[in-house]
Amino acid sequence: MIVETQRLRGHIAELTKTTRPAESEALELARQYVTERLCDAGWLVSQHAFRGEPEIGPSLNGINLIAESTNNPPSTGTPRLCVGAHLDSRPETPGADDNASAVAALLEIARLLPGNWPAEPKLDLELVVFDLEENGMLGGAEHARLSTESDIDLRGMVSLEMLGYCDHTPGSQSLPKPLIGMYPDVGNFIAIIGNQNSDTLIREYKTGMQCVGGLPIETLAVPSNGEYFQATRLSDHSPFWDAGYPALMITDTSFLRNPHYHMPTDTLDTLDMEFLQKVAQGSFEAVRHMIATGL
Repeated sequence: MIVETQRLRGHIAELTKTTRPAESEALELARQYVTERLCDAGWLVSQHAFRGEPEIGPSLNGINLIAESTNNPPSTGTPRLCVGAHLDSRPETPGADDNASAVAALLEIARLLPGNWPAEPKLDLELVVFDLEENGMLGGAEHARLSTESDIDLRGMVSLEMLGYCDHTPGSQSLPKPLIGMYPDVGNFIAIIGNQNSDTLIREYKTGMQCVGGLPIETLAVPSNGEYFQATRLSDHSPFWDAGYPALMITDTSFLRNPHYHMPTDTLDTLDMEFLQKVAQGSFEAVRHMIATGL
C-alpha cells in the first residue's frame, strides 16, 4: 500500500518529454500512455469526446478518460466519488508540476486501490483524466454536465492540481491579502481547498491524509463558489462547484509558490519527490478512507 517514488518519477518523465497542448499529437500519446497504465492496474477506461468552447478563441476538440474499476464495478444507485487530474499542458511548458505530478499521483492511486479496496465500500469511484483544463476547465465542465444529466448520486469531486513543488525557505509561500497571517509563509504544505458546500469533503479528505507523517496540511473553505478568491477556481473542481456539487482542489498552491508555473522551466528536476510521494500517499489514504466510510 505504498506509493513508489520511482514510479511517480517514471510517469512524470514520460509525460514531460514534450509539451502537451490541446489537440496535439503529444497529448494523444500521453493519453495513450495513461490509458495503458490504468488498464494494467485493472481499470476499464472509456473515452468521452466533447467539443469545448473557450472564452477566447475557436472551439476545441477534447477527450476525457473515465476509468472504473473492474474489481469493483459501479452499482446502480450507489453514491459516487470522482477523483481526477488534467493531462494537458500549456504550449510553452512541459508541465511537470502542472500537471504531470498530479497525473502520476492518480496513476499510483489507481495501481494501489484494486488490491486494497474496502471490504464494504460505501461509495463507487471513478477516476477521470481531464482534457482542456488549460483552456478554461473545459474538461471539468463537460464532466460536471454529464454528472448533472445522469442518474448518478455524485457525493463529491476531487481535483488533483500541482502536487510536487515544495520550498522550505521562509517567505517562499505567497498568499492572497485576506489570508496573510492565517496561513504559513513557508511553502512546504499541501492545501485542501473547498467551498462552502464542501465542509464534509474537506474534513474527510484531511482525515485520510493525516495518516501520512511529516506532511503539513492546510485547509481552506472559500465563500460561495470562490468568486472572491479567483486563484481557488483554477482547476477542474470549479465547474462542479458551479453545478452545486461538493468539490476539492488538492494543490501545492501553484503560482503562489512555484516560480516555474507556466514556464519552460517546469521540469522534473524542479520537483520535490519526497514531498510528492507523501502527497500521493496521503491522497491514496484519503480516497480509500472516503470509499470505506462514505460521505
